[in-house]
Amino acid sequence: DKPSVSAIVLDLRGNVGGYMPAGVDVAKLFLPPKARIISEVDRTGRATIYINDGVGSETQLPLYVLVDEKTASASEILTAALQDNHRATVVGPSKTFGKGRIQNVQALPSGSGIAIT
Repeated sequence: DKPSVSAIVLDLRGNVGGYMPAGVDVAKLFLPPKARIISEVDRTGRATIYINDGVGSETQLPLYVLVDEKTASASEILTAALQDNHRATVVGPSKTFGKGRIQNVQALPSGSGIAIT
């Protein structure tokens, strides 16, 4: 007999996040194709919309995301994408860290990079 799975739990408590593309990539694993993940607006007002351009997930298992006040950055993006698309129930305090900024790495001519928030 194979063990049965009745739900999926993502524990993002204490997860300070990371780079925005990582949160987008994980969201793609749980969302259907064409689902909106995040809209990024720069200081000039130009918007970039990230959608699930992959295969997405066909699982209908209930999904729960555990958060706390230390859940930040890419973890917040992932949580919001799953909640906004009605794919997950978020469990925890009503407020996460609330960084409100996206961090990306920009390549430098030397081949190194710099993280910009």
